[in-house]
Amino acid sequence: MSFDEMWGQARSNALARQRSSMQLNQLPGSGGGGAGGGDDYTVTSPDLKAVGNEAQELYHAFEKDAFHAGANTGTASTSLTEDNFATGSALWSAWDTWRSQAEALLSACAHIHNHLEDTVSTHAKHEEILVTNLSVEKINKHFK
Repeated sequence: MSFDEMWGQARSNALARQRSSMQLNQLPGSGGGGAGGGDDYTVTSPDLKAVGNEAQELYHAFEKDAFHAGANTGTASTSLTEDNFATGSALWSAWDTWRSQAEALLSACAHIHNHLEDTVSTHAKHEEILVTNLSVEKINKHFK
């Protein structure tokens, strides 16, 4: 199979995936927004933990793979620049952009993981306080 055929097939597959996974965010045709709807959106602690864990896994996998070519890219860029090839500075510019964007993605993954982990912990503490307060109220009712 030639490169052009492989490229065309890859583009067709990507387009098919994009079309099949497209989703419009909208309200059901029967009603509007506002209070009173029966389908409230809820998220449980296990859901939050799962998303946080996925962000952490992405962080570690991407951290391992994102920068492995950095030293070689720097060396190649310097060598090309010293030999008066414009490709050297272009290669450095591409690497610098990649590095910057990779660091932004890593930072976002870490932020998501840490925020969701904190949310789960805070929610558990609030639940404990509510349960304790309600238990104390029940006990107090018996002494009045």
